[in-house]
Amino acid sequence: MDGDNTPHQSNSHGQVTPVRAEVDRVLAEAERRQRGAHLRVRFWSVIDIALGFPAAVLAGLSGAAGLASPDARVPAAVLALVSAGFSAGAGFLRSDIRRAENRRSRLAWARVEARARLLLAQETQMDHEAIQEALRNLFYSRTKAIATHTEDASSEGTPS
Repeated sequence: MDGDNTPHQSNSHGQVTPVRAEVDRVLAEAERRQRGAHLRVRFWSVIDIALGFPAAVLAGLSGAAGLASPDARVPAAVLALVSAGFSAGAGFLRSDIRRAENRRSRLAWARVEARARLLLAQETQMDHEAIQEALRNLFYSRTKAIATHTEDASSEGTPS
């Protein structure tokens, strides 16, 4: 995920070519967005566990307390309400769905990063047409990665 900080090759005059500069820019963007998606995956994983696990435990405890004795009705009801609150929070935040969406985003940006690195590694052996085709493919991958994030955001209001 982390980019290398080694300077890239330049043309015979010691200048960075426009193609290399653009690929470097896309590479940096892909690394940054991939890192951000990775952090969001971790965040939503923690939220999913933090809400789901207590809800399950409290539901079990409330059931056990309710069955233990007639005097435990009130504590069982309180535990059931707290468990329902955790469950409602988990349902409202949809952390499991957000985690999956960010995993898809992370993978899409990893593809962009891989294409950019491959283009940088092969640029000196490619002719002009091959470089142009590789750039088109790189930008197509970038557009798909952006669309992955946009689709995730637009699907929030629609049922899956």
